[in-house]
Amino acid sequence: MGYNVKTDIAGLDSGIPSCDLFIDPSLPPNLLHGKVRNVCRTLVKKWSLAHDDELSVSRVSGGITNLLLKVSIKSNTGRDDSVTVRIFGPNTDEVIDRKRELQAIRPLSDAGFGAMLLGVFQNGMVQSFINARTLTPSEMTAPHLASLIAKELRRLHNLDMPGAKDAQLWIDISRLLEKASNLSFDDHLKQQSYETISFKQLREEVRSLKEASHLLNAPVVFCHNDLLSGNFMYSDAEDEIYLIDFEYGSYNYRGFDIGNHFAEYAGFDCDYDLYPDENAQFHFFRYYLNADDPNSVSQAELEKLYVEVNFFSLASHLFWAVWAIVQV
Repeated sequence: MGYNVKTDIAGLDSGIPSCDLFIDPSLPPNLLHGKVRNVCRTLVKKWSLAHDDELSVSRVSGGITNLLLKVSIKSNTGRDDSVTVRIFGPNTDEVIDRKRELQAIRPLSDAGFGAMLLGVFQNGMVQSFINARTLTPSEMTAPHLASLIAKELRRLHNLDMPGAKDAQLWIDISRLLEKASNLSFDDHLKQQSYETISFKQLREEVRSLKEASHLLNAPVVFCHNDLLSGNFMYSDAEDEIYLIDFEYGSYNYRGFDIGNHFAEYAGFDCDYDLYPDENAQFHFFRYYLNADDPNSVSQAELEKLYVEVNFFSLASHLFWAVWAIVQV
């Protein structure tokens, strides 16, 4: 079964409900939904006596490494009362530090970020449901939404969070490289492709980027580290952005978070013609640096952040390339 999130949550003395149930995400929908209902009855106290036909289960868009499900029950008012069940993908504990995630989730929730943690089971968690929709990559480029994202990101970067305060980028890349360089595949074609990868060259790229990064003196802040469109939710009614899924969250270089976000403008089709030009980046920077008076940001401040962000965008590509090898 691999990683057991219940074991780590117990070590945090958090008072968060937990259980030993395990859900195989590859189960057919009828069996999967039954397991999900059992988890909800166990962890959501007010649903403990709910019958199967009272709990509706549907898939939520936005998840890549995890399976996200919405579970709802009609409340006494006639409105849906909903939670989100997140089932970790196979082997995600190889690329995600779950202890780090669990350490951060409560203070993030207290600061108004992400969904509230309601309970954990062996390979996942139950969280409050955010009534908003996920963004598409093209929507992130819209000036108004870009300004909302920039302001919310600055709010995140201003948090004082528990855990190691050093940038985790090079530690995490080194850890992934070690795993990636020691893989083998039963599938002959996968193994053949894998053997074309030069890990010596990858390590040299990491070394040279790490050395060059010291010249930037880039601020280290608490970062999300996975700012793709699916991790932003938008409420049209409230005109508000919600940042979700902090499973890669850690202290890191400010420029990495923003550079990674800009790289995600390309979407899953990797159309890098969509990478923001200087004007679009400067618009984002103005709202990030001074949301109350964006036009007061100096040209020197804009140019400094531009260099920092586009440097760490390279590190972002390298990180996710190594991540993808481990995930294959």
